[in-house]
Amino acid sequence: MGRLTTHVLDAAHGCPGSSIKVELYRVEGSQLELVATAITNSDGRVDSPLLQGDDYRSGVYQLQFHAGDYYRARGVQLPEPAFLDVVVLRFGISAEQDHYHVPLLISPYSYSTYRGS
Repeated sequence: MGRLTTHVLDAAHGCPGSSIKVELYRVEGSQLELVATAITNSDGRVDSPLLQGDDYRSGVYQLQFHAGDYYRARGVQLPEPAFLDVVVLRFGISAEQDHYHVPLLISPYSYSTYRGS
């Protein structure tokens, strides 16, 4: 059974990105359909897959990570507007694959991602 998971690592502080709001959207043309909302745990992970079962199907998806709120809560002084406030990752899923893991490595001024395992 296929599933989509994620986690966040805070490169600026060398720790997991905990208590970060994550939203998953299905992209249909120019429309976004909210599929799931979660908060990362103390290990920077979402406790359960964001997508699985009958909802797991091929298509274009968008993850939104509320990084600005996370850094403000940590007391980091960000400019207004913040350089990175909501980090948006748009990617495709082929339901023929069993597992997509999309991690995020963040700092207040950069991010990176990859398709993990």
